[in-house]
Amino acid sequence: MELTIKNLENCNLCPRSCGVNRLAGEKGYCGASGDKVDIALVSLHPWEEPCIAGKNGAGTVFFSHCSLRCVFCQNSEISSEGKGIAVDTARLAEIFLEQQRRGAATLDLVTPTHYAPQIAEALREAKKVGLTIPVVWNSGGYETEELVEALSGLVDVYLPDLKYIDSDSAARYSNAKDYFTRAEKALRAMVSRTGEPRTDDDGVMKKGVLVRHLVLPGRRKESMRIIDWLWESFGDKVWLSLMNQYTPLYHAKDYKEINRTLTTFEYESVVDYAAELGIEHCYVQEGKTASAKFVPAFDGRGVL
Repeated sequence: MELTIKNLENCNLCPRSCGVNRLAGEKGYCGASGDKVDIALVSLHPWEEPCIAGKNGAGTVFFSHCSLRCVFCQNSEISSEGKGIAVDTARLAEIFLEQQRRGAATLDLVTPTHYAPQIAEALREAKKVGLTIPVVWNSGGYETEELVEALSGLVDVYLPDLKYIDSDSAARYSNAKDYFTRAEKALRAMVSRTGEPRTDDDGVMKKGVLVRHLVLPGRRKESMRIIDWLWESFGDKVWLSLMNQYTPLYHAKDYKEINRTLTTFEYESVVDYAAELGIEHCYVQEGKTASAKFVPAFDGRGVL
């Protein structure tokens, strides 16, 4: 796959493979259309993992719309409702460079998959005129191998979620029964393209894959199976981030079994399991992170 705007005429960027003509105004599952990108927030974000945030914060660019429909999404205002400001690829390239000038440790592209052609064009332009900070592809993990391969040379670090290993969980909570089947292949492609994680003298990741996993209420055994699979498949070739920040937002109230926060036992048992396997490169969260106050204000800052 060659990433150009023409990809949007028959959009198959994500595993949904809608095939719609976004250039003609048609909308697929993600909700995006047209040749511009919708952005909800551009910021320096200090609360990403240390190897992504560095000393000054990650240069986050939050894209609107999403190819998943997670019932507990904390960013539903932009992922499902599509709140954002439309910009062209020339402005997008400027935003990337502005984040570098602000001192961002990395360029952190949040939920970027459905805008891959526009992002690729903007990255090419920005790199021509001096963009050098690591480019982070921060996605839900629901990707195609073809897209990962097409991003070769443009993306330095992959920061995918690995949400589920059970198809029933994926279908119930994200309407993506094939989630793990797709994520598994995409992850293998990511590791193949980037190799083992490498950092600079400040500990900022320059190349590699860091997998995030959000532990869900009542699903700690599934979390352990995910950790098993990651360790058996990649060992130290991927780093892991185990998150305890699950907050029952959006439609979570309609799902009794996840309409609560995690217990300390649930999260710590998953962390202990990772340690017992011998995983050393694993970020964990401490304190009370399950709160809506940690959701960014998607007010369009930095976009125009």
